[in-house]
Amino acid sequence: MFSFFGLGKSRSNFGRWLDREEITQIEIEQLTGLSRGTISKLCNDKNYRPKMATVVRIKKALKDIGKSVPDDYFGA
Repeated sequence: MFSFFGLGKSRSNFGRWLDREEITQIEIEQLTGLSRGTISKLCNDKNYRPKMATVVRIKKALKDIGKSVPDDYFGA
């Protein structure tokens, strides 16, 4: 099945989670105030390891909309 979200791109765990939750990268960008480049790397680069401050901002923004993402989706 081909979904609008993801469009068959190679995605990180976080990117696939966003697709399942039907949350767009633009929404995350707006909720967190993080740059489009940072959000893109989080969603598409499986080797990208964000700073802890970035993870905190994302988790807080998701909590504000009633969502929670596993910690291990941001790498080790």
